[in-house]
Amino acid sequence: MSLEDTDNLTIFTPTDKGRAELKAGSTKLSTIALELMVMFDGKSPMSAITKRVTGARPGEISDTVAALLRNKFIDILRPGKTAEADFGSFFEVPVDAMPESVPAKFRDETDKGLLSLDRSGYYIGVAQQAAAKKAPNNGSKYSVLLIEDNVQFVTVVKMLLKLDGYEPRAASNRDEIVAALRASPLPDVILLDVNLPGTDGFDILARIRQHPAVRAIPVILLTAQTSRKDVLRGLSGGANGYITKPFEHDVLMKSLRAVLGLTG
Repeated sequence: MSLEDTDNLTIFTPTDKGRAELKAGSTKLSTIALELMVMFDGKSPMSAITKRVTGARPGEISDTVAALLRNKFIDILRPGKTAEADFGSFFEVPVDAMPESVPAKFRDETDKGLLSLDRSGYYIGVAQQAAAKKAPNNGSKYSVLLIEDNVQFVTVVKMLLKLDGYEPRAASNRDEIVAALRASPLPDVILLDVNLPGTDGFDILARIRQHPAVRAIPVILLTAQTSRKDVLRGLSGGANGYITKPFEHDVLMKSLRAVLGLTG
């Protein structure tokens, strides 16, 4: 894990266990861990703290943060851009208009995907495979938020995710979506259906991509919409992947690993 895996605007705070460790007469924590624990005041963002740490090896800070999270010495107080993490108006603010012209790379990707759809019955196009491995936001297990209103489909996908070691969450309507995005820590990946009650996945994708607290989360559209127009709209709107229903288990897992940087 590298320093880039930690959001520079994330704010950490010691847990009760962490505070007790700081007060203890002896500790097994490293010097860098103790230094970070003292600096995690629940106010300073990670970007400010890393500037104050001295003598750390490359990657040591983020490795230490991950270990402190994993061992429950610290917790994420407010993930991402805390001053702008309000979701009260998530569905009220206007979204940016879709560009009239679609970049050539998305047109090429879409055409290849539609050929795959004709041959195999599904299409997957990871437009932005992560350049480096992403660390889990909770420090131990990747969380996947499934935004989908079909109860049976949610049950099946959650089961598949659990079998592969992911921590699934689900939301099916506006209120649940806002609650899920407010929850700490943020999901590592979002699986997004297009046909949803009271809204649609393309609109939600646009809102995610313009919201400062969640715009960096990889989003994979998981939908029955298979037209060239829909695929183009999804990829050019910022989706990291587009998978059509029905799909194979391996296709979903391959896509998740790609956007998380777990494959080369």
